[in-house]
Amino acid sequence: MSTRPEVTAVFDVGKTNVRLSAVDDSGAALAALERENIVHNSPPYPHFDADDLFAWLVDGLRTLTRDFHVQAVVPVAHGACAALVDDAGLVLPIMDYEFRSVSDVDLEYDATARDFTHTASPKLPAGLNLGRQLFWQQKKFPEEFGRATIVPYPQYWAMRLCGIRAWESTSLGCHTDLWDVRSGDFSTFAKRMGWDVRFGHRAHAWTPLGPPLADIVASTGLSNGCRIVTGIHDSNASYLAHRASRETADEPFYVVSTGTWFVMMAHGSPLDVLREEMDMLANVDAFGEPIATARFMGGREYAAICGADGVVAQPSGADLDAMLTSGTFALPSFADEGGPFRSRTGAIVGNTPTAPRHRAALAALYCALMTDYCLTMLAARGDVIVEGRFASNAAFISALAALRAPQPVFRSRDETGSLHGALALSLLAREKIVARASVDRVRPGPADKLNAAREKWRRLLASNR
Repeated sequence: MSTRPEVTAVFDVGKTNVRLSAVDDSGAALAALERENIVHNSPPYPHFDADDLFAWLVDGLRTLTRDFHVQAVVPVAHGACAALVDDAGLVLPIMDYEFRSVSDVDLEYDATARDFTHTASPKLPAGLNLGRQLFWQQKKFPEEFGRATIVPYPQYWAMRLCGIRAWESTSLGCHTDLWDVRSGDFSTFAKRMGWDVRFGHRAHAWTPLGPPLADIVASTGLSNGCRIVTGIHDSNASYLAHRASRETADEPFYVVSTGTWFVMMAHGSPLDVLREEMDMLANVDAFGEPIATARFMGGREYAAICGADGVVAQPSGADLDAMLTSGTFALPSFADEGGPFRSRTGAIVGNTPTAPRHRAALAALYCALMTDYCLTMLAARGDVIVEGRFASNAAFISALAALRAPQPVFRSRDETGSLHGALALSLLAREKIVARASVDRVRPGPADKLNAAREKWRRLLASNR
């Protein structure tokens, strides 16, 4: 009998970075491998090199199996992405959602697809509405598209490992125009296009699709008893870690998933709070339930505000206090891919700080003010839980805690919120109890200064329309 620790391998494909982690059933990450997610700007359109990334995954699984017994592999991936496959593999490259030329079909696409009342999918730029990507691909490559099965991005990686083509609700319910969030079925547009029968078979995010393929077993050292799990959209994974473990389904809470995107997912807010013009939308969770959502491209805006040397700084509470004293503010928006103010041009009001830590604190304050604004739009009440990369940013989380008081704000103890959600899927697949993710309550920053800063920031917003 093997004495290697038993783990779940979580393959987390983010827009910016890719990570393969070994996590035990307590939620401890025992090992992790990471690389950049590279986009190739070459014909027929900007795309991800799926074969290169898969080779990296296979090599990483081989590395993990030397030290661990891998019970399950769970893929997690960013949204607005799908693979078109046939029996031989990809029929077209996997498109990068920032490809802007898909918008040349907008006149026809919008007339056919736009239905916010039912889909809760706002019109987004470039390929951020997955339906627009598919519409464009069908127009430009009808022969290839015509023979393809459409596979959402998390399930594409599961398919590469076990051969099964599947789909689940979280990847179809994230601003795709393909899902009717009120009926829990494909949208009228998807049915009109005939795409509802082009997605393989439906599964739960936690469904074990099957064992690894024979060649994967041979090349990685995974056992035949390893389960390849369906997988999930990444922001939904962060949300699931808290949703699956709560005893009371009606208890309101809010997950702030942070990374390239800041995604605020509201358990307990009605869908009628959504405003399409503010880039609000509904996600669909792993249980098929719609979740009122607001978001902005916080990680990218943070980097734009603080610069390359500021990104690596760790702004403290003292750095935040210095920015509050200075009266300098960042006004949206520093990214045009999404968010309530994406049509505006970002600006610094006041004296731009020169020290990297102070620029980072300015960026953290901006992200806290934006997050607070989005939570207010969602009529947030109950716990706020910050997941992901910015959960360890002291300036950001202390500012947010002060702005949301008396609403309690918690931070995840692990930088990768999606890791806990993926573990929850592995536990559900093995019919085990999902424990509540470990969080710490955040101590608020200086409330008087931050409340005054919010009032001034919102006045500046109103006067800079």
